[in-house]
Amino acid sequence: MAFIYSFLISFLINVGHPADVPYSDLENAFASGNASSIVAMGKEKMLISIFDKEAAYSQSQATLVLKDFFSKKPATSFKFNFKGKESADGTFAIGVYTSKTENYRVTIHFKKIGTEFKIERLTIEKS
Repeated sequence: MAFIYSFLISFLINVGHPADVPYSDLENAFASGNASSIVAMGKEKMLISIFDKEAAYSQSQATLVLKDFFSKKPATSFKFNFKGKESADGTFAIGVYTSKTENYRVTIHFKKIGTEFKIERLTIEKS
């Protein structure tokens, strides 16, 4: 009986719990202009659209594209104002990125891969 109990406890500990969408990590990364952290939360290939210029980028390319945006429009704040319902397929969220002079709408679509939510598409547009 002790063996079965130990096995069940071990199994429950080792089974991964489904990951939540990393909203707070993304808010911090956007607010600090940390392109590498944002891209690390994405798929191997991400669709990025900034001011209607859209393309699929590898993680290294996506990092460069976001670094360029952050250098031209440094953040003063970032906050999600809508978080979609999580499903087996994924979810999306909408946030406001504020620079010194303008606000931008950021839409992020997540795809659920295994137990993790990964960024599949990121759109930045003027509010």
